[in-house]
Amino acid sequence: MSAAVSAARRLGRARGAAGASQVPSTAGIPRRSRRRKSVTIAYESGQGNSAEQGTTEPQRPRWEPRDWQQQLERIREMRRNRDAPVDEMGVEKCYDSSAPPQVMRYQVLLSLMLSSQTKDQVTSAAMLRLREHGLTVDSILQMDDATLGQIIYPVGFWRNKVKYIKQTTAILKQKYGGDIPRTVEELVQLPGVGPKMAHLAMNIAWDSVSGIAVDTHVHRITNRLKWMKKETRYPEETRVALEDWLPRDLWREINWLLVGFGQQTCLPVNPRCNECLNQDICPAAKRP
Repeated sequence: MSAAVSAARRLGRARGAAGASQVPSTAGIPRRSRRRKSVTIAYESGQGNSAEQGTTEPQRPRWEPRDWQQQLERIREMRRNRDAPVDEMGVEKCYDSSAPPQVMRYQVLLSLMLSSQTKDQVTSAAMLRLREHGLTVDSILQMDDATLGQIIYPVGFWRNKVKYIKQTTAILKQKYGGDIPRTVEELVQLPGVGPKMAHLAMNIAWDSVSGIAVDTHVHRITNRLKWMKKETRYPEETRVALEDWLPRDLWREINWLLVGFGQQTCLPVNPRCNECLNQDICPAAKRP
């Protein structure tokens, strides 16, 4: 050890001892009680004042929907063959898995943007045409709007999506070096990117579970099963309600599971209740 380091350490000890000797005695002075502010941290159970004082309050049982575990297991059984459109032509099948990671992540985001209000078959075909033209940040920036529109047509709201794709791609180039953001907060700031897309992008592109991706299928089915304390009107309400009780280790699976189930069995109109294994325990089931 060098003499300089030894001297510095001795100086630190000396200062500590001197400081301690200068602290005035607090004996006889009543202590002021200061109530600490409680801070809620997402996904972690907080501890209140009672825990700090050595006492425990009885915890209220967490709300869970009736029969949800049995319903989930039966849906898994119905989805065992993995033969729904989402399994064969969903976003996870749309990007070029041999492309560099940054390009793959960009393609994941674009496929999510195209998939809104669009069937998986149409999204998959549009992505295939885009990839034939070389689907990168630079190729999209160099492509004129008319050509981009012709390639992605007939995805839903294709004119708006042309605008959003161009705007978002320019932001990715300027602000993120051609990559996509690593947080939900940044992703939803991009034109044409909503919460569902952001959570799926985190899951597929970054292999990170940030929340439950709730689309129209997840929203519809969980309301039919009454997996929320009260009926929700919007997908984002559904996401918040589900995350309040559904175990976090199921968040990644639930979107894929329910989307395919909604495409094959629990249809928006005329659901196939007679084919559903949950017919006897589903609150919304049409029974013979």
